[in-house]
Amino acid sequence: MKIALTALAATLIASSALAQATTPMPAMSAQDHATMSKTVEGSGVVQGVNEKAGTITLHHGPIAALKWPAMTMTFKASPEVLKAGKPGQKVRFSLDTAADNKVIALKSN
Repeated sequence: MKIALTALAATLIASSALAQATTPMPAMSAQDHATMSKTVEGSGVVQGVNEKAGTITLHHGPIAALKWPAMTMTFKASPEVLKAGKPGQKVRFSLDTAADNKVIALKSN
């Protein structure tokens, strides 16, 4: 009896694991994938830097991963970005989507 119950338990556990492994994940939109990813890339021109507020204003091109059209936006930014950004500078930048789209990297274009 004890052996039969052990075998039954092992079969149930194996069946459950197999069912979980073969269950498809729900469909995700591009927006869901972009939000899950840590960073999204963009390019634009620095319009202004406010070190006291910790922000950078960028006029950026469209960012397809976020379904954003070209526009001018003010973002929170890392201290390194604030030091590197100069008004009029053409740049490529990285947004941290998990941190409310904070600019975490900036490179001259």
